[in-house]
Amino acid sequence: MNFIVCIKQVPDTTEVRIDPETNTLVREGVPSIINPFDENAIEAALQLKEKHGGKVMVITMGPPQAEKALREAVAMGADEAILISDRAFAGSDTLATSYTLAQAIRRIGDYDLILCGKQAFDGDTAQVGPGLAEQLGIPQVTYAIEAEIEDKGLRVKRLLEDRFEVVETRLPALITCVKQMNEPRHAGLKGVMKARKAEIPTWTAEDIQADTARCGLDGSPTNVVRIFTPERGREGERLEGECSEVVHTLIQRLREAKVL
Repeated sequence: MNFIVCIKQVPDTTEVRIDPETNTLVREGVPSIINPFDENAIEAALQLKEKHGGKVMVITMGPPQAEKALREAVAMGADEAILISDRAFAGSDTLATSYTLAQAIRRIGDYDLILCGKQAFDGDTAQVGPGLAEQLGIPQVTYAIEAEIEDKGLRVKRLLEDRFEVVETRLPALITCVKQMNEPRHAGLKGVMKARKAEIPTWTAEDIQADTARCGLDGSPTNVVRIFTPERGREGERLEGECSEVVHTLIQRLREAKVL
């Protein structure tokens, strides 16, 4: 079985800065970490490999410094890693990112399951995983809390707001993983030494035969117009007392406001 995990290096939440001219995240010189949901995806892939055999390949699209995240993934147990990096990819929105990752995976060729984190901590869109599956034309199951491979098919337990849902589909497929799926392992000394020596190739737009008109800012139909901190709204009134009294008062206030 061949597993591909797509990860993203995100800024440490305490060090987020925005470029005032482009309205994009400043990544140069900013401490970064592996997106936490992506660590769950790595762990899920490693557990499936331990059960079914095969290999785990980790890829990321980003600047040269994103290689650090790939080495951390190798230290956890990934077999291979590839950095997809080119100035043409700068400023990509979720559509352009999905396209670029899809082109890289087409070059990789043979895979059974693609795993992504539920969403990235910096963008919080949860769109890249589903967008990637759409680009590749394969089934997708989001919010996976359990995943099992059975008879060349995939059985996934999904986490919904108030219940679980079990979905079965064919392979190859893509899943996005939630935090509750597992507890990511810590890299051991052997893994750290392996990661230091690992050869991590860098693929450019030319290497993956990407149409640069579909990459980066040129290939992004969405853009950030303005970033600002919302004004703090007027604080509401706090009702206190016995439950029945509070309910009665609340109903009266709603009627007065013509809400009821």
